[in-house]
Amino acid sequence: MIVMSAVTALVLLALLTQAGVVAVQRAFPPQGRMIEVEDATLHVVDIGPRDARPPIVMLHGASSNLEAMRRPLGDLLAEQHRVILIDRPGHGWSTRARQQDSTPEIQARMIDAALGRLGVDRAIFVVHSWSGALGARLALDHAERVAGLVMLAPVTHPWRGGVGRYNEIIATPMIGPLLAYTITLPLGYFVTESGARNVFLPQTMPDGFVKDSATPLLLRPREFIANAYDLVTLKAAVAAQAARYGEITLPVTIIAGEPDKTVKTDIHARPFAAAVPNAKLIVLPDLGHMVQNAVPELVKAEIETMIGHIAPAQAAAD
Repeated sequence: MIVMSAVTALVLLALLTQAGVVAVQRAFPPQGRMIEVEDATLHVVDIGPRDARPPIVMLHGASSNLEAMRRPLGDLLAEQHRVILIDRPGHGWSTRARQQDSTPEIQARMIDAALGRLGVDRAIFVVHSWSGALGARLALDHAERVAGLVMLAPVTHPWRGGVGRYNEIIATPMIGPLLAYTITLPLGYFVTESGARNVFLPQTMPDGFVKDSATPLLLRPREFIANAYDLVTLKAAVAAQAARYGEITLPVTIIAGEPDKTVKTDIHARPFAAAVPNAKLIVLPDLGHMVQNAVPELVKAEIETMIGHIAPAQAAAD
């Protein structure tokens, strides 16, 4: 009797989850074009004047999608620059062929290929949080594509501890998918708002952020599992690539906050800046994790300063 009740409950939760997926996808449809790479599809939004060079490529962190970089920073930059926003593989409306395609190395290769399909030769990359490791990997493995790198509260080095027990469970074969396809979406509706507020601290989350950033897309089972794989494989990935950071010679600007509890500046931003020859580090005493929301004008100014330094050198090379 108990077993039958449990099975019935799981079936009902699975049906509720599928209905929720349909509703979420209708509420937050894709806004850009799809580009095929490595048996996967990357969702790309291309805004701003197409002839503005170099283009700016924006890559979001974990538990989010390209909309987290678009508002307000991407839209602000697009007033004068070509801005290319990409849903990382497995996130938003991008897919990936294998959950194991979760490392910065693999995702850097896929993003490099997508930009090649778009005809983008060199770009300024603006990366946040998890994508700090991705931006570093792009600079290491695809330096010919990277004119400069602007890193916002980046993850770059291994840290003590894990990434949350629930991520480890969701990334566990059989058990993870069972939970993701039954309880994650219904439960997520109750905790998404509070979770997002915590990431903004000590800043206040903007009104409407969860909706404006299409965050509910994360609750879909396939994306929730992909996000978990990204997080549980990240520590080993940065440990493997950290020794190479001295090879990065392109211009890098890092903006981080002293009170950021999501990605600690002393563990990531400061050691990375010390390892990279041409790195500029800006640490603000009252800035939290969501740099692109808290100080978009500062980020814009630093990007434009970098472009100003790059343009003469590029013209001389041409």
